[in-house]
Amino acid sequence: MGDLSEHFDRSEFACPCGCGFGFEVDDVAPQLVALLEDLRARAGGLPVHVTSGCRCASRNRQAGGVRNSQHLRGTAADIVVRDMHPGEVADLAESMLPMGGVGRYDTFVHVDVRGHRARWDMRSNRGPAPRKEPS
Repeated sequence: MGDLSEHFDRSEFACPCGCGFGFEVDDVAPQLVALLEDLRARAGGLPVHVTSGCRCASRNRQAGGVRNSQHLRGTAADIVVRDMHPGEVADLAESMLPMGGVGRYDTFVHVDVRGHRARWDMRSNRGPAPRKEPS
C-alpha cells in the first residue's frame, strides 16, 4: 500500500537529486496518480514503475527536459510497465487520455495531465509497436 494511492508512494515520484520535491503529498497531482492507477488496472494489474516523476529545475536540465516540463509541476511521470512493450503502454495511455500528454520513447513512456492534448514520438525507430504473440 502506497501513501499516495493503493500502488503508488511519494518516494517513487521524488526528485532524485535529493532536494525534497515530490516528498510532500501536494507535490504530485492527484489526477496523475489516478491516471497511473487506472493504467495499471487496464494493463491487467501489471506493476507500473515510475522512472522519473517530480524534477526540480536543476535536475530537469540534467535530464534534458524542456524548460516548461510537466515534471516541474508534479503533473508528469515517465513510466515502464513490466512485461509490456513501451509502444503498447503508449497505445494504452493514448486511449485513456483525450487530454494530457503522451510521449513515446525507446525504453519508457511519458504521461502527464496537462490541460490540453499533446503527443510526441522520440523513438529512434518510429514504426508501430511490436505485438506480443498470445501465450
